[in-house]
Amino acid sequence: MEKWRRLDGQRIELPIKQMVEETIIRETKAGHKLKVCIGTDSQVRGEVIEFATVIVFLREKKGGFMFISNYKKTQRMTLKERMIMEVAKSVEIAYALCDLLDKYKVELEVHADINTDPSFKSNKALKEAMGYILGMGFVFKAKPNAFASSSCADKVV
Repeated sequence: MEKWRRLDGQRIELPIKQMVEETIIRETKAGHKLKVCIGTDSQVRGEVIEFATVIVFLREKKGGFMFISNYKKTQRMTLKERMIMEVAKSVEIAYALCDLLDKYKVELEVHADINTDPSFKSNKALKEAMGYILGMGFVFKAKPNAFASSSCADKVV
């Protein structure tokens, strides 16, 4: 089971789906219109690849906050494989939460830490990642608009 936490390090003890639902209810009662953005980033550190997946809650014109899950893999993979693995993790979380977000009419975006500029190496994975995310029926954002993965997850990986 994945371990989730808040940015301040406080562990989330509830199952993530239940925590997201309670958060949506609380934020909606407080008068906030929410959007959820999900993204994953990774860093290679020697033989280990460290991943961070984030669920970012944006309050319309009122800032936001996020839930974070960190995990590690010890397998060798190409940059393209790593990018696709990041996207797969974000899609997995988005898929687990999408019925809940639909129920409460919360907009969802899946962010990929992949550059749309062909001069960047990560661009090799753009077509596959985009096809995967859009094929699952999710709204897709890539760099420079993919802040959940390229800014939020990047800071906590």
